[in-house]
Amino acid sequence: MNDYPGRVKTGLNSRENWWSDMPPRTGRGPRPGRWAILGIAFILPSMVPAAVDLFTDGATAKELVIAALLVVYGSCYVLFPLSLRPTHRKTTYVASVVMLLIGLALVFLHDTNPYVLIYATAVLAFTLPPAWAVILDGGALLLVLGVHLALGRDDFGDLIAVTSITAAMFFMANLVRAVRKLEAANREIATLAVAGERERLARDLHDILGHSLTTITVKAGLARRILESGKDDPRALQEISDVENLTRSALSDIRATVSEYREVSLSAEVAGARAALRAAEIDADLPHAVDNVDPSLQRTFGYVLREAVTNVLRHSGAKRVKVRFGKTWLEIEDDGDGGEVEEGNGLRGLTERLAAVGGTLTATAPSAGGWLVRAEVPESAVRSGARTPLTEPAGGCA
Repeated sequence: MNDYPGRVKTGLNSRENWWSDMPPRTGRGPRPGRWAILGIAFILPSMVPAAVDLFTDGATAKELVIAALLVVYGSCYVLFPLSLRPTHRKTTYVASVVMLLIGLALVFLHDTNPYVLIYATAVLAFTLPPAWAVILDGGALLLVLGVHLALGRDDFGDLIAVTSITAAMFFMANLVRAVRKLEAANREIATLAVAGERERLARDLHDILGHSLTTITVKAGLARRILESGKDDPRALQEISDVENLTRSALSDIRATVSEYREVSLSAEVAGARAALRAAEIDADLPHAVDNVDPSLQRTFGYVLREAVTNVLRHSGAKRVKVRFGKTWLEIEDDGDGGEVEEGNGLRGLTERLAAVGGTLTATAPSAGGWLVRAEVPESAVRSGARTPLTEPAGGCA
């Protein structure tokens, strides 16, 4: 059987599953008292005939031994769930093997009738790893078959019935294993979904608030300087009005992000970058149209442009920024201080966004100074229809 990444192997399709213990219950399961009643009901068909023989015709030494073994055997069957706790695995193995040996002894003491062995083979199927269950149950049934052949018996109907029931119990036990693994996988998926949603919100809020608050800070500072100089009051009022509009826009974006209705537009990000850079008195060389960018990449490139411009405003000290687009690539270059490239939360989030569409992000500090951020997606990935998933990759929060 072929293996696929992320596939949960729940059946006997891997070596690991053959040698793994029964997974723990995910729910409450049957109560111990209820199982004790059921176990006694199941074991009575074997106990009652022995008790009748013991108390009607008198007890021989053989019958006393059989009765004692039946009591121990039945007790093992009724109490075996107590040994299934993860901390009692050694006890489980020992109790299962002891029960199987007692079952074999009862078979050979009772005219090699194999039916009593069903209880032990069923317990082994549910308590031991599948490989050990096959080895021990199969070995016990082969031993009974060998004794039958040695005694010259030709009636194998009872042995065939016991073998069929044992096989049914084996596959039922593995069905229980599969169900428990699927339940555990579902719990893990639910946990990952919650974590993924939190990471999506963290990254989107980082992108929104980082850019908006940086622009608001720049514009507020510009308005303060104008007011302090006592000149051009109308422009100061315009900058303050822009701050008010940006605040409202940021609040609207936050609400839309939480509601999963927010979409990033590359053209809107170009306009926003032009306004933010102008307010920071940075010369912006930006394209006037984004039609040459593949439509499937405009949303992702919008995030890249937003984060790159935010970093320019925060850290670079640049006087000029140049942005260029291609069908499957985007470059943002500034003439700022440059320095050593360190991947922060923003760049890490952008790297994961691009990886989701099959692309790469590189951030370098050219020898001439400044920063150069380049996002590129191979055309083969675009043709294959790669898209950013609904639950986006993990990002960070500044």
